[in-house]
Amino acid sequence: MPENPLESFFRAYESISRSVQVHLSRFFLPPQSDRRDQHSLSGDTRRPLSSLISIPFSEVDEGSELFRPKKEIKPAGPLTKEELGRATWTLLHSIAAQYPDHPTRQQKHDAKELMAIISRLYPCKECADHFKEVLKASPVQAGSQEEFSQYLCHIHNVVNRSLGKVTFPCNRVNARWGKLDCPERNCDLQGT
Repeated sequence: MPENPLESFFRAYESISRSVQVHLSRFFLPPQSDRRDQHSLSGDTRRPLSSLISIPFSEVDEGSELFRPKKEIKPAGPLTKEELGRATWTLLHSIAAQYPDHPTRQQKHDAKELMAIISRLYPCKECADHFKEVLKASPVQAGSQEEFSQYLCHIHNVVNRSLGKVTFPCNRVNARWGKLDCPERNCDLQGT
């Protein structure tokens, strides 16, 4: 049976593609990598290019950081309870980091009201009920940026302990959730 005229074209295309992939992967690899083992994206120069499409992205060239995702890609869908919790804590700690050193009476009121609103509207009823208990046992402290940041770290640790998670050293709260990196203090509340 005569060879399909497109087969030779695709073989040549695959050969050129592999060559380009090898050179690009060598160009983008971190300098400390051992490049002797970097022959192609697939790690096997005999594998046809079309087979790369069917393998998971994380298996493409195990040695190349460039071609490996940093995190597992999650399919689109509703947040998990854990993802919602992490996002909420990130928001709260970020607000505390930007909170003024000398807040107005209104800002103190707003910080306390924010915590109360979260305890009433949080999308996880079990979490919201627990948060209400935590707030009742430890009323909001928002007299300054330092006080509010330390307070949030304290209640975050209360929640973490109840979930069997490790606690965070509160003396490092600003190193973890410090002020946002904004030019000309554009992120400060009311320009304070």
